[in-house]
Amino acid sequence: MSKCIIVPVLNEYENINILLNEIYKNDFKDLIIIIVDDSDKNFENNIKKQKDKIIYLFRGKKLGRGSAVLYGIKYALSAFDNIDLFIEMDADMSHNPNELKKNLSFFSENKLDLLISSRYKKNSKIINWPLKRKILSFLSNRLSKLVLKVPITDYTNGYRIYSSQAAKFVMQNCGKIGDGYIVLSEILIQLYYNKYKIDEIDTIFVNRVRGTSNVTISEILLSLIGLFKIWKEKKKIIDS
Repeated sequence: MSKCIIVPVLNEYENINILLNEIYKNDFKDLIIIIVDDSDKNFENNIKKQKDKIIYLFRGKKLGRGSAVLYGIKYALSAFDNIDLFIEMDADMSHNPNELKKNLSFFSENKLDLLISSRYKKNSKIINWPLKRKILSFLSNRLSKLVLKVPITDYTNGYRIYSSQAAKFVMQNCGKIGDGYIVLSEILIQLYYNKYKIDEIDTIFVNRVRGTSNVTISEILLSLIGLFKIWKEKKKIIDS
């Protein structure tokens, strides 16, 4: 089964090779890794490339995490015709590559179109997150559930697996609301309300130990505005 990992990057020089080394330990066959870099400096020459195919896409300015993921999926769909599934994960090591095999098995066994690694499942943990981030994340997820009514617990974690069918649908229907983290919720309502099969799995989420978070207060506020735009999109889907 051919797999593509999309890694959106913004000034993750300290983390990217650590992430790649951990991914390589899984010894996947037919793996493509696409790094979409929104940093202001190109660091392709610093990436330690091993046996897996690594594609580095440099955009040169901050265009949004959600936009970066869509950009990577679009590139993969146009460049390769045999990808069975897509994995989305961050570069800061908060998304543990050691969970990939477990997640892929769960995805395959349950014939899913989208699998979300949820920080709010019973057996999940959030380690070393500041109290303010915990509160913001908890409240934003509760608000999202109240407004969007998708039966999951984590709307905002970008550690996900998509079927090729879901990825193609996402490319045709998402990216209209915004370009940051709000894309995660936009993808969710498009897939759920169009009858794609979605589930969650527990995860151990560890706050970064290198570098600084790229999430800003303005992005959080824009996501709240975007949430109500997504609510309107949900109503259109339901009414159509």
